[in-house]
Amino acid sequence: MAAGNEVSSTYYIQHHLQNLTFGNHPENGWSLAHSAEEAREMGFWAIHLDTMGWSIAMGLLFIWVFRKAGKMATTGVPGGLQNAVEMVVEFIENLTRATFHGKNPMIAPLALTLFVWILLMNTLKIIPVDYFPVLFAKLGVDYMKIVPTTDPNATLGMALGVFGLIIYYSVKVKGAGGFARELSLTPFNHWALIPFNLVLEIIGLLVKPLGLGLRLFGNMFAGEVIFILIALLPFWAIWLLDVPWAIFHILVVTLQAFIFTTLSVVYLSAAHEHH
Repeated sequence: MAAGNEVSSTYYIQHHLQNLTFGNHPENGWSLAHSAEEAREMGFWAIHLDTMGWSIAMGLLFIWVFRKAGKMATTGVPGGLQNAVEMVVEFIENLTRATFHGKNPMIAPLALTLFVWILLMNTLKIIPVDYFPVLFAKLGVDYMKIVPTTDPNATLGMALGVFGLIIYYSVKVKGAGGFARELSLTPFNHWALIPFNLVLEIIGLLVKPLGLGLRLFGNMFAGEVIFILIALLPFWAIWLLDVPWAIFHILVVTLQAFIFTTLSVVYLSAAHEHH
């Protein structure tokens, strides 16, 4: 019985951490994955449909809510939605003013998009871990992992987007020659140390997207694993541990959205500095 429980628990954990994957299977051509092994065999170009679907859904929800708040905005007594949206906008505005020292009207909207989008994706973690997998299983869908930020493909994708903007604005503001000089003559301003400088600066540049993406993924994935482990406990223990952990995780999901946004703005601010 113990062995059976162990197998059942292992399958339960693996099932909840498996994405709904679509890709080129070596034997069956393009197909949906029905096992973790089959998902791995699909290779690099496989698409996590649940990650894509839920991240797009949260992006559309963000657009809809803020558009609705904008259309309902009034100079009189504001409603609850307008108050909430104005608080978020004011918070991001103050954050941008404090951390971004260049002149670029795109940075504040970018920061607002990152913060709200990541916050909405993270907040999906508060939904009980069995709710959507059971619901979609009844509809014939084997896997459904609804929190996009527990997938490194999503977090690293956002981080690479920020990294692309860092490179773009570094070249645009400083020029290709200025950016090359920054990489080759920092921190030691001597031609003989250019190879050493390049190694340091390129490593430091590449660490930025890796740090952004892996930090967000690691915190969200660890929280998801703990929720799954709590779900395996006896009924009384679930009520004892799940609610406090969920309350604590509300702070975590907000903090991780804030950290990703703040670091992105800081990196973009450095990209706008002429020196």
